[in-house]
Amino acid sequence: MPRLTARFWVDAYLTRLRLYDIPAFVTAHGDDTAGAVLVKLATLDGKATAFTRQFNLMTGEQGWVELAKGPEPEVDGSIARQRGFDPDLWVIEVEDRQGRHLLDQDGLAT
Repeated sequence: MPRLTARFWVDAYLTRLRLYDIPAFVTAHGDDTAGAVLVKLATLDGKATAFTRQFNLMTGEQGWVELAKGPEPEVDGSIARQRGFDPDLWVIEVEDRQGRHLLDQDGLAT
């Protein structure tokens, strides 16, 4: 099955968030073709959650899982460590007091 480029997925995700009036920003531009994507959800109360895609080898399915959750500075530290391991990593920051990230919607979960 053909894979979408990272840039295409990021652009589509940002567009979907704009349709719901959810502010989001690219805070780290990764590799356009094959970079992994990490999404940080900041709820604007000092807390945040970072999500990353995980591939299930048993089922072949892909989905979003929490990488880090807690005080925003600690989540930022976790993201910085991930960027240290993978300079091609994209980081998208979503800011929503309601905690909406849309990663569970059709077309974004995989």
